[in-house]
Amino acid sequence: MDIAIVTGASGLIGSAAVRFLADRGLQVVGIDNDLRRYFFGEEASTAWNRDRLQAEVAHYMHENEDIRDLAALERIFKTYNTDIKIIIHAAAQPSHDWAATEPLTDFAVNANGTLNLLEMTRQHCPEAVFIFTSTNNVYGDAINHYPLVELETRWELEPSHPYFERGIDETMSIDRSVHTIFGASKVAADIMVQEYGIYYGLKTGIFRGGCLTGPDHSGTQLHGFLAYLMKCAITGRHYTVFGYQAKQVRDNIHSYDLVNMFWHFYQNPRCGEVYNAGGSRYSHCSMMEAITRSSEIVGKPMNWSYSEQNRLGDHIWWVSDVQKFKDHYPDWDFKYSLDDILIQIYEGLSKREDMALV
Repeated sequence: MDIAIVTGASGLIGSAAVRFLADRGLQVVGIDNDLRRYFFGEEASTAWNRDRLQAEVAHYMHENEDIRDLAALERIFKTYNTDIKIIIHAAAQPSHDWAATEPLTDFAVNANGTLNLLEMTRQHCPEAVFIFTSTNNVYGDAINHYPLVELETRWELEPSHPYFERGIDETMSIDRSVHTIFGASKVAADIMVQEYGIYYGLKTGIFRGGCLTGPDHSGTQLHGFLAYLMKCAITGRHYTVFGYQAKQVRDNIHSYDLVNMFWHFYQNPRCGEVYNAGGSRYSHCSMMEAITRSSEIVGKPMNWSYSEQNRLGDHIWWVSDVQKFKDHYPDWDFKYSLDDILIQIYEGLSKREDMALV
């Protein structure tokens, strides 16, 4: 069987990729040692999802390894060699708040770990497609200096701006802005994945995600915006919104829709191509709007408060323009709306046995 390697296999995007690829006949090797538990604590552990994958997905092999461990990666890549057809790299330290506490760990996971995987691909399966889950944080906070208008429940880009209709495209500069430590480590990885495509000719795709979300997210205070918000709505736990009058805007893409983008790229890959990959105008909301809708779904008011102090480097407004990807892969489109996502997260969390822990 053709082999797929998925890093961060027990996480939100990784587990969606495992199921998606297995359904299409690939044998999937997942690499994940639950670093998310180390980053964010027990409630953020993905062990429950790993166990579920092992029980439910035929032809799934789990490797409890760390992407910083080059020897461990070499053993895996040597084992499967040119049978490896696709690598989906979804493992990361994903929080800019956490990155500031341990910059060396953040960079080692996000930048060095990515380089390890690229080099293993180049040495052992150079014809494979390499897909990297990047982030809109590579652009830094440049959008905060664009002309923004405050409305009743959200910030909005000034309607005359070229980005207003469809969102921010790939021409936005990544220079001269506050990226956060996390954003900087992802920039290093993002550029390296591009370079292995452009310089070495590997089939690499870089997907700069907005808010990646879905029912299998182990949301926590420092990462997983919608999942953690819904967790607080269900349990009554207090939620704090930081800055911008609680009107900051995020676009949200369901894990299935993102992995489906990966699949389309795999069918007709390019070398070193970059795509913005978020919910676009199709699926976006402000914090205030997300709180209101979550409360409606749960059927009770949320326990939340507002802090005037915004987080350093946070976006006031972000909507991704996905037109470039649609132009390259016209058969792809969104399947899940914002409301679909919120309802699925609510239903998924309501069924989770470990909700008692939170």
